[in-house]
Amino acid sequence: MSVYEHEVKALLREAGVPVPRGVVVLGDGSGIHGDGFVMRSGARGDGFVVGGDGVVVRADDFGAARGLAGPLVLKAFGPGLTHKSEAGAVVLGLTHEELRPAAAEMRARLDPAGFLVEEQAGPGVELIVGLVREPAFGPVLLAGLGGVFAEALRDTALRLCPISELDARRMLAGLRGAALLDGWRGGPAVDVDAVVKLLMAVGGAGGLWERLELGEFELNPVIASPSGVIAVDARLVPAQASHPPAASRPAGGHAPPATASRPADFLPLFEPRAVAVVGASTSRPNFGNMFLGFYRDTGVPLVAVHPTAAEVAGVPAVPSLAQAEVDYALVAVPAERCAEVVRQARGVPFTQVMSGGFGELGRPELEEELLAAARESGTRLLGPNCMGVYCPRGGQTFVGGGMGPAGTVALISQSGGLAGEVIKVGERRGLAFSRVVTVGNAADVTPAELLRWLARDAETRAVGLYLEDPRDGRELYTALRDADLPVVLLVGGRTGQGQRAAASHTGGLVSDRRVWEAVAGQTGAALVSSQDDLIGVLAYFQAHGARTTSGDGVLVAGPSGGASVLAADVFDRAGVRLDPLPDERLAALRDLGVVATGNPLEVPVGPLGRAALVPEVIDALAGPYRDVVAHVNVPAFFTYASAAEPLYAYARALVGAQEARPGVRITLVTRNGECAPEGVVDEVGRIAAEAGIPVYRSMEAAAVAVAAGGRHGAA
Repeated sequence: MSVYEHEVKALLREAGVPVPRGVVVLGDGSGIHGDGFVMRSGARGDGFVVGGDGVVVRADDFGAARGLAGPLVLKAFGPGLTHKSEAGAVVLGLTHEELRPAAAEMRARLDPAGFLVEEQAGPGVELIVGLVREPAFGPVLLAGLGGVFAEALRDTALRLCPISELDARRMLAGLRGAALLDGWRGGPAVDVDAVVKLLMAVGGAGGLWERLELGEFELNPVIASPSGVIAVDARLVPAQASHPPAASRPAGGHAPPATASRPADFLPLFEPRAVAVVGASTSRPNFGNMFLGFYRDTGVPLVAVHPTAAEVAGVPAVPSLAQAEVDYALVAVPAERCAEVVRQARGVPFTQVMSGGFGELGRPELEEELLAAARESGTRLLGPNCMGVYCPRGGQTFVGGGMGPAGTVALISQSGGLAGEVIKVGERRGLAFSRVVTVGNAADVTPAELLRWLARDAETRAVGLYLEDPRDGRELYTALRDADLPVVLLVGGRTGQGQRAAASHTGGLVSDRRVWEAVAGQTGAALVSSQDDLIGVLAYFQAHGARTTSGDGVLVAGPSGGASVLAADVFDRAGVRLDPLPDERLAALRDLGVVATGNPLEVPVGPLGRAALVPEVIDALAGPYRDVVAHVNVPAFFTYASAAEPLYAYARALVGAQEARPGVRITLVTRNGECAPEGVVDEVGRIAAEAGIPVYRSMEAAAVAVAAGGRHGAA
């Protein structure tokens, strides 16, 4: 059951939120709310008034409303009257004389518990302000255009509570209808400071979000005008009547992880002194045997666990995990046997359960038993339903084909298959990994605590995450906010299924996709929508993440007017502003033979041009740019010539420019590279890598990466 509007407005008044002056008229004169609420004597003040001179107004006694200034609003309240407009339970613009007949008409149709009579607010911009408890991340604040436009336009912004004043101002500035607040077509601007104060009272530190039994809470509309704000309509649906609060969205029906005391260090997970593999067979090769082969190739000290054999596939064996002196154990046995094995892991810092068949397949009791076994033995549990760890420095791997070079990029993934693809494709494109860890169902070790450790790891300078269920979303949000290195988020399942049926407009406007966008916006993480972009943004941060820039603009330069026009559209869609060229530098460009038509800047490079022309352009425009995106049309180098050397010379010129200008982040786009002879684009990438220049094969991929670079640290 919803809390009645006059009760909600009493809470608002106590929180300092302006509401209309009003009078409550109870249907039966008892003074008792239908669920036992008793109006408090003397509940009056500058805004809301209960009765004219006491506790309640008796049935049909509208005389107390004489103290209110017209025009008046009449609202019926009672069970089932959550959406008053749809139910015909609100009438505007009434005189005092019209109150009684309007109430009689409502009573005949609706059988209300009572009526709320209020002074009608003046005109202004209608806004919506709401709270909803999101299952994974907890209380979320929503603000945007309200009234009838709330669902029609869906022009709203979200932030996780508590918000800062900067968050509040960014929410308002990010609305498509933000111009309405500043005064549209000569109209007066609203008091934005008052709107910010309202948002802070609801969603800021110590705000209403901390005090309400929150299911869904909504103020719609809030009238914003030059003189301030006033909450005209208010609705609160307590948690038990909405969706019950939860610390995390369940994966396969199991509860959020009840993590043990945190280890001081995850280093043994990534660089174990020795590894045990449980489940390899002496007769029928299986996943355990595959991992024995992987580890044998890396050279990490290795032992197999087998009940009878002295060795498995040439690897020494012990009969029980309890007899293995290792830092890391990999368990690849049927789900029903995993808990028994994990109970033997006393003294083993980390145990990975590769096996599936737990909560993700609707068997949460097996996962609970597995977690209890880990608690009993004192090991930390990775998984279940995960592929394990990849760390070239520590000989850890779950992929075949050898290990790549050790680097500075880390990855946390709930999908082992996707992590394997990112490793292989990423290394092919020049990524070098410090640590990769898959967590599967994350019954114990969570993405949040891994991120906290990696953010302090001296070997890691950027982290990517692939998530489907954040487990403890609030802990993850805090870890993202506290991380002082670049983080890239790829989240599965952000559309469609994330939309929940809700009792209020606010609930219907909050979806998984929008919550993740809010998380990224508040923490400075880059949110991407594809595996390719995850790899591309990590490549950008690997190359430029530690580079201190001297400017704040972005310049795009390269041949082809058509490509330049399309590049402008691509960067605009990615949220990257391309500022005009500085007037005082145009003469220097003309001296180079470059016609300065704008940004993107058309620069003739190719087999008939000068390889160093783009670096010379960078020199001429030195100062205002943090990023320079140089692009070339690769087939042009083979249209007018038959050798790749001019293209290589261009790449070497960019390398020289990057080395000479450490305050500029140079990125190269090799458009239409598939038309080049085999190996040419790879060689361009190798040359560019000498100076840490990332190379992309499309303008779209480069735009996503540059946008992520601009957002890092901007939260």
